[in-house]
Amino acid sequence: MKLNIQFWLKFSLLNLCIVAALGVLMRYKIGFEFPYFNQKNILHSHSHFAFSGWISHTLMTLMVYYLQNKTTDFQVHKYQKIIIANLICSYGMLIFFIIQGYGMISIFFSTVSILVSYVFGYYYIKDLRKLDADFAAINWFKAALFFNIISSFGTFYLAYMMASKNVIQDLYLASIYYFLHFQYNGWFFFGCIGLFFGFLNLKKSEHSFYDNSFKLFAISCIPAYFLSTLWLDLPIWLYAITVFAAIIQVFAWFKLLVILVQTKKEYLKNFALLLRYILLFSCLALSIKFILQLGSTIPSLSQLAFGFRPIVIAYLHLVLLAVISLFLLFYIYANHLIFITKKIKIGLVLFSIGVLLNELVLAIQGVASFTYTIIPYVNELLFAVAIILLLGIGFITYFSIKKVKNNPPL
Repeated sequence: MKLNIQFWLKFSLLNLCIVAALGVLMRYKIGFEFPYFNQKNILHSHSHFAFSGWISHTLMTLMVYYLQNKTTDFQVHKYQKIIIANLICSYGMLIFFIIQGYGMISIFFSTVSILVSYVFGYYYIKDLRKLDADFAAINWFKAALFFNIISSFGTFYLAYMMASKNVIQDLYLASIYYFLHFQYNGWFFFGCIGLFFGFLNLKKSEHSFYDNSFKLFAISCIPAYFLSTLWLDLPIWLYAITVFAAIIQVFAWFKLLVILVQTKKEYLKNFALLLRYILLFSCLALSIKFILQLGSTIPSLSQLAFGFRPIVIAYLHLVLLAVISLFLLFYIYANHLIFITKKIKIGLVLFSIGVLLNELVLAIQGVASFTYTIIPYVNELLFAVAIILLLGIGFITYFSIKKVKNNPPL
């Protein structure tokens, strides 16, 4: 028996739709009068549900899909229970962060979701041992699960500070950035690259850099955390290591990209033109992300980046929307896990346009904030962009869930 991948991926799309709806609500509250709900609570609900209900749920489901296609004695029940538990925790956080912010029930669901990720990591790594060690994706998946586990240490330290009522501002921020770094630069990034390597069916023996790229990213991921804490007074030796880590990641990514273009260009031509453009957009966004990381090591730029909220929000959305979310959508439809139709294509185009416009407006707002220039109607523009994002994913979700008699892949 195998996991019903399509069923669980429909939850993924629905969850992304909910994330987008919360984004619209937050943008509306900023731009217009809306006294209901606490903005900070909505933000907590939006971010926790995006991480757990959309990205983590989808990564777990797709990683199980990879595993069950590679093994003959696959045991589905344990993973089904883990996925259900993760969804229950996700919906619990979605509801109770809105109601109470960081309250007893929301913290309970958040803690249990971390424990669920530990259980998933234990079983998944155990089952990966059954596969041929030559598959290049395996090490990426192992590292993704490792970074997911250690990211929780930041959350536990935050809880300790709050419980002891001894909140030190620098440590508080450092703990938040620790969690975020090992989530999106660890769990999310390594999980997605593992999926992509699996999608291309890459083997270590085919090219030495498939494994070397993993080693470079894995080694540099931990010191790269300090790219998020450059606003602290880091010792010169630690700053030097951090800069070196940023250089390593730029080198590893662009060399890997060149190799993949050279070896897999013809293979990717088998897929719909729109999906190829989405993958290209995601790779371009990831390239920009690594260049921005390296640029942030310049002290003057670092102070500007961390000093202005629009820059931080633009960077987070670049990673979570343009890189991670677009790649996951590409993977789902390129593998025909949900068959793509003309109406779903319209949704993908709308969503992609929304992602691009969101980054452009946030980038303009961020650059303008350097000189304290106010962009007229920027909040209204961001609200309009949030609606485009919601319409796009709404279209995708509705026509992916809707039952049709015949839906051949396009």
